[in-house]
Amino acid sequence: MERDRLVMSAKMKATVFHGSNQIAIEEVPRPRAGVGEAVVRITLTTICGTDLHILRGEYAVKPGLVIGHEPVGVIEELGDGVTGYNVGDRVLLGAITPCGQCRACLSAQWAQCGHGEGIEAAGGWRFGNTINGAQAEYLLVPNAQANLAKIPDELSDEQVVLLADIASTGFSGAEAGQIKIGDTVAVFAQGPIGLCATAGAKLMGASFIIGVESDPVRMKMARQMGADVVLDPKQTDVVAEIKRLTNGGADVAIEALGIQETFENALRCLRPGGTLSSLGVYSGKLAVPYDAFAAGLGDYRIVTTLCPGGKERMRRLMSMVQSGRFDPLPLITHRFPLDQIVEAYELFGERRDGVLKVAIRP
Repeated sequence: MERDRLVMSAKMKATVFHGSNQIAIEEVPRPRAGVGEAVVRITLTTICGTDLHILRGEYAVKPGLVIGHEPVGVIEELGDGVTGYNVGDRVLLGAITPCGQCRACLSAQWAQCGHGEGIEAAGGWRFGNTINGAQAEYLLVPNAQANLAKIPDELSDEQVVLLADIASTGFSGAEAGQIKIGDTVAVFAQGPIGLCATAGAKLMGASFIIGVESDPVRMKMARQMGADVVLDPKQTDVVAEIKRLTNGGADVAIEALGIQETFENALRCLRPGGTLSSLGVYSGKLAVPYDAFAAGLGDYRIVTTLCPGGKERMRRLMSMVQSGRFDPLPLITHRFPLDQIVEAYELFGERRDGVLKVAIRP
């Protein structure tokens, strides 16, 4: 009884959102695991581009929420009904936490799991969106049986942390685009997700990959991740050049920024019958010009993707790192303790010092 009172009154440090451009490290109650849940002690997390959308007020979450959705840690507490795991196990958690039981999950649409909350909950994305997230010392994991992915001993925290979201999302852009062996692929924007989309296109069998990016650091990393050519949109008419390089248009274009210009250019650079795979998170109005869409007669396919999650997705991605087929470590360029996360957000948001991904360690 005394222990329960102590645990219930325990505090932890966490990154709390208070409003547009207002976050702070604060002490908040440490979570307890209920039935089917787990509490994970966070050993490593990151800042995501979506967190910037939240911070800037471009994606609405409730004030007082702990943000962040890319967690690696150690199981601290297991609720009733969670089997096959032990306190002390190292685990990776996907940004998307499917329940495994709803209509979407049972229809193999795990990213769109509603958790009983409906599609308005942005699919299965809950951490740092509808429930407290991972930029904290501890994290409460819902539907833990479906979402705790044990980390092989030979893999470090930094080798797996990017699999929780950006690698899963980037790879899914290539998968949703149904890239075939020998396809030509254009990837618009070589930020962390675009770089993973480039790596995913290579893994899927693309024979020629064109990156579109103007930042010199990201242009160099795009080549490291598998791009054969990188075009600077500030210096080149990228649509005309992609059509020239591909003899008429790319088979698949992946849009990884989330603005009208890149979406439209990705559509315009396709060959007739090509696929636009959209990964960007859009704010404001998005239009499809009728001429770029061939007035609806071009046999174009437009697909969107939300990051796949769940423990089996995480296991598969970790196996790619284990096998040496994908190395995410070059994408982590900066490291900060949790106490300095406000400074880390400033660096990441302003894209200073060649930043790609920032690792945060409580």
